[in-house]
Amino acid sequence: MEMQGRKLLIGDVLRRASEATPDAPAACVGAPDRGYATRTYSELERDANRLALALRSELDIGHGDRILVWADTSIEVLPLFVAVAKLGAVFAPLNARLGAKEAGEVAALARGSLLIVDSARAAAASELANAADLDRWALLPVGDEGRANASVDRGDDSKRLVLDATALPDPGVPIEEPLLEETDPHVIFFTSGSTGRPKGVVLSHRANWLRGFQGVFRDEPERTVCMFPLFHMAAFTLAIAAWQTRGEITYTDSSAEALLASCEARRANRLYGLPLVWKRIVEADVGKYDLSSLVQLDSGTSATPVELLERMRGCFPHAKIRIYYGSTEVGSATALPDEDVLRKPGSVGYASVNVDVRLDEDGEILVRSPYLMDGYFDDTAATAAAFENGWFRMGDLGAVDAEGYLSIVGRKKEILRTGGESVSPNEVESVLRDCPGVAEVAIVGLPDPEWGEVLCAAVVPMPGANPTLVGLRDHCEGRLAGFKKPRRIAILEALPRTAATSQVQRTLLVEEIQTRGLAKGEAD
Repeated sequence: MEMQGRKLLIGDVLRRASEATPDAPAACVGAPDRGYATRTYSELERDANRLALALRSELDIGHGDRILVWADTSIEVLPLFVAVAKLGAVFAPLNARLGAKEAGEVAALARGSLLIVDSARAAAASELANAADLDRWALLPVGDEGRANASVDRGDDSKRLVLDATALPDPGVPIEEPLLEETDPHVIFFTSGSTGRPKGVVLSHRANWLRGFQGVFRDEPERTVCMFPLFHMAAFTLAIAAWQTRGEITYTDSSAEALLASCEARRANRLYGLPLVWKRIVEADVGKYDLSSLVQLDSGTSATPVELLERMRGCFPHAKIRIYYGSTEVGSATALPDEDVLRKPGSVGYASVNVDVRLDEDGEILVRSPYLMDGYFDDTAATAAAFENGWFRMGDLGAVDAEGYLSIVGRKKEILRTGGESVSPNEVESVLRDCPGVAEVAIVGLPDPEWGEVLCAAVVPMPGANPTLVGLRDHCEGRLAGFKKPRRIAILEALPRTAATSQVQRTLLVEEIQTRGLAKGEAD
């Protein structure tokens, strides 16, 4: 136990907080108009220990087992996240917006030991379990209605365990895995690959602990309102950051009203939003909320226009603004502090604490830090391609000014970022190729102040055909998640291709679409 205390383990963050401030609120999910579900630190620790005991004793889950979790944001997900960490198992959340078929393709890559689904996805759990080659799954009941429905007779479904923390026995002592090391895998987050094949980003306890570390000298606990769903890395990083200060994380939807009302109701002092969310916020009636507690405003993922930053400053004159640049693989790479956000428009700042950043000969951004991922799960080729002597290749092209501030000037990788989500063009193209009336198609990203990028389908129609954006999106229904569907269409006579390999020249394609004003968005 003495050695265990020296390790940077995620389960210990909650254990220590529950011992120091047992009655302080740790987590909250909801909105003022529909109420909040909350857990104190002692309740979160208690429920995590109960779930850990059930997983260990009933399903023999332990060190190294990969636990696939297909669930949307709910208070019940958080103790499960902690329980899996305590057991030394690996938490692998699946995007709740995906259907069973899409989620199954991702789940199969993880070679998991168990699938856990929430109440809303119970009907499709067997289909997903089969796709992931699993012979069992467990239900995580959500809310009073979910717990009530979970108690009914399961009939012949003996593969299902109900993980209702309120009804499980209490072990009486904290559950922990004595063989667990801080360098052991803690989570796998799935992100799109350049070939369309998802990749599993493996993060250790140590990396996640350090990503969330806020230091020990703070004026007050961090109370964060979070717009990210609980299958995104940022949702858990922000939670760990708040818990390390013995503060509170509040999850709500990404509407301006829900975020601002939650900041008022929970007396939040930190709010993180993507640029498209901040645009909604500054256009809302900010003055009707008491936001005097809000002192830190964070943004990132995509470029934040200076006009938006000026409006944020006007709406929140007493708060500091900070812009992050990073990824699931690296965490925070750089940060632009408050005093520079208007002085250095377009910049993403300088290297974050404990991070080294440099440019390769071709201008690609390379990052080295203790926050880096261990690698891509079961994909040695992709891992080797992503690293160079311990430096991670970001896939973005950068430029550094005379003061050492970094700006993003282009992209080497073909992954698109829209509204905080990663999308592989190849994956979308593979679905649209058999769309009626489409002879050729290429997916590109067009700059957008709200979404960062919007997906545009560049289409060469078949003779006599007239493909529409509505038709393309309808063709994707049930095959692609909503955020992967194109939002613009451009009709061309031919796609620009390289002479040697006939590959689509996406940079030239974007220039042609923008120069000729070809993009249309009639489905918006």
